[in-house]
Amino acid sequence: MSERLDVGVKVDDFELRDETGTPRTLTELLADGPIVLFFYPAALSAGCTAEACHFRDLAAEFAAVGARPVGVSGDSVERQQEFAGKHGLGMPLLSDADGTVRELFGVKRGFNLAPTKRATFVIAQDRTILEIVRSELRMNTHADRALDALRAARQK
Repeated sequence: MSERLDVGVKVDDFELRDETGTPRTLTELLADGPIVLFFYPAALSAGCTAEACHFRDLAAEFAAVGARPVGVSGDSVERQQEFAGKHGLGMPLLSDADGTVRELFGVKRGFNLAPTKRATFVIAQDRTILEIVRSELRMNTHADRALDALRAARQK
């Protein structure tokens, strides 16, 4: 994708394996409504656990606006499965082990750090980005701002 990902830009389709090893495409994930694609640095780390559990705890609010969260990190399928099971996350967690999707979304980091920047993309059913949340340290802001954007989009 030559165009920088920003609000209003359509995202290219992609395919990654979820925590069960099942291949999932963006198109398939969007079949039932918008998604909130949140990228996190490392499954089972303290910050990422806090962020993912906040998304989990707001599941009813996301369902009320017809959307659902989907997590992505460079962790293996097995690590994602452990993360989902340990915290009862109840949402797809995608393994981007080779970094292809992180690169597509511009959230791949350089050396010596977790390979994924913390960022959240609210994506409409037509693959258009409605909102982008970037905050490395405020874990709850991702789900909260995503919900605000989804509620605003429903008002239009």
